[in-house]
Amino acid sequence: MWFRCIKYGLKFVDKTFYMAPGSHVSKDLIAGKYSFIGSECMIGPKVKLGNYVMFAPRVAVVGADHIFNKSGRPIIFSGRPEMPLTIIEDDAWVGYGSILMAGIRIGRGAIVAAGAVVTKDVPAYEIHGGVPAKKIGIRFQTIEDCQFHDKMLALPPKRGLYCSNT
Repeated sequence: MWFRCIKYGLKFVDKTFYMAPGSHVSKDLIAGKYSFIGSECMIGPKVKLGNYVMFAPRVAVVGADHIFNKSGRPIIFSGRPEMPLTIIEDDAWVGYGSILMAGIRIGRGAIVAAGAVVTKDVPAYEIHGGVPAKKIGIRFQTIEDCQFHDKMLALPPKRGLYCSNT
């Protein structure tokens, strides 16, 4: 995998980062420890992934990349604004085929359901889905569970068993 990172010029990803074949990722991607990008993802510029982030296949981070409000000029010739930073915090999971609009923030431990179109920030530990995405649930049932999970995420990242049932 590290060969693939070098091949695609990914200089800002941790050595434990994994990207499945067939994805197209901007060279400025920042990715923390044990983060994963599934196959056929499209990740535009200025994206930062925390530790333990998971992108299912066909996730896209797109948008905010065309000026469309210049009267008398076709969009194709109107230029592009500076891209906003998109942040996916530690332990977030983005489901299959989701679209994240550039400039949003997915909070720590949040989940984005498959097929969602995220146009606004997703708070920590919330589950969002739909088009446009909105809150459909929460990851943990108690404040104590959130606090316990936060303590674990504050520790130095370490390897675990992928898809363990325990």
